[in-house]
Amino acid sequence: MARLWDFYRDEIMGRMMKEFQYQNTMQVPRLTKISLNMGLGEAIQNIKILDGAVEELTLIAGQRAVTTRARRSIAAFKLREGMPIGCTVTLRREKMYYFLDKLINVVLPRVRDFRGVSPKAFDGRGNYTLGLREQLIFPEIDYDKVEKIKGMNICIVSTAKTDEEAYFLLKEMGMPFRS
Repeated sequence: MARLWDFYRDEIMGRMMKEFQYQNTMQVPRLTKISLNMGLGEAIQNIKILDGAVEELTLIAGQRAVTTRARRSIAAFKLREGMPIGCTVTLRREKMYYFLDKLINVVLPRVRDFRGVSPKAFDGRGNYTLGLREQLIFPEIDYDKVEKIKGMNICIVSTAKTDEEAYFLLKEMGMPFRS
C-alpha cells in the first residue's frame, strides 16, 4: 500500500474529524483522482512533439497516457476537429497516492526558487489545480532525450465540499503551500 494512504487513514482522518466535527468517518474528505494534462498547440505543425509528450507523461505517471483531440475546428489556429493536440492521464487509488507522495517530497523541492504552491488555486468545490512550467523536474525524465520543454497541469480532485476542507486535507498530506 502507498505510504501516503496509510498516513491519511491513520493520522489525517482523525485530525479532520476533530477539526470539522464530523460524526462519521465517511464524511471525511478524501482524494478521488489526480489528472495530469499536457496541452500541445505546436502538435498541429509537428506530430512528433505529441509522441514525445505521450512517452514522457507515461513515464511520469507510471500509466499509459491518452492522446486528446480537438473538439471543434478553429480556423485562426489552423486547427480542425479531431486533430491530436494534447495528452492526459487520470490516476486513481494506489497510483494516485504514489504520484502525490512523489510530487510533494521529490518533484516540488526540485523547482528553482521554490517558495511553495499558491493556496488560491482551489476551484470553490474542493479541487486543486497546479501548473508546472517544465517536465524536467521529474526524476524519470532524461534531460538529454527531451526535444522540447513542455508544461503540464495537475488537477487534484477530492470529495471535500469546501476549499477550506480541501486546503486542510492537502496541508496535512504535506503539500507545501505559500504562507
